[in-house]
Amino acid sequence: MLTSIGKFLRKLRIDRGEILKDMAEKLGVTVSFLSAVENGRKKMPSSWNAKICSLYNLNAQQQRDFTKAIAETEDVVEMDFDGMPFDRRELAVSFARQFSDIDDQQAEEIRRILFGRGD
Repeated sequence: MLTSIGKFLRKLRIDRGEILKDMAEKLGVTVSFLSAVENGRKKMPSSWNAKICSLYNLNAQQQRDFTKAIAETEDVVEMDFDGMPFDRRELAVSFARQFSDIDDQQAEEIRRILFGRGD
């Protein structure tokens, strides 16, 4: 079953004129693994979030679309704290702990801060 992430990756790859092998090589994985991610049989590694944005020089709209696809597909979000200052780690962990208590108005304020608008 093609997931939102799979659709995004496939479209990105096709729009750039790449075959599975091209994208797999850029991501440092096998063709079969990338295919499994595209088809929803494997979970997309969290390290791909920043990697894909960088490798494919995604513009702001593409980054929003990618984030939306991740949100629609993933049940769990992992963060890499390697090299991150303690205050940033603390902020991220505090946010995660309190996330379920955020009301709609607070969520909208955070969305505006992160995306610059309310969608």
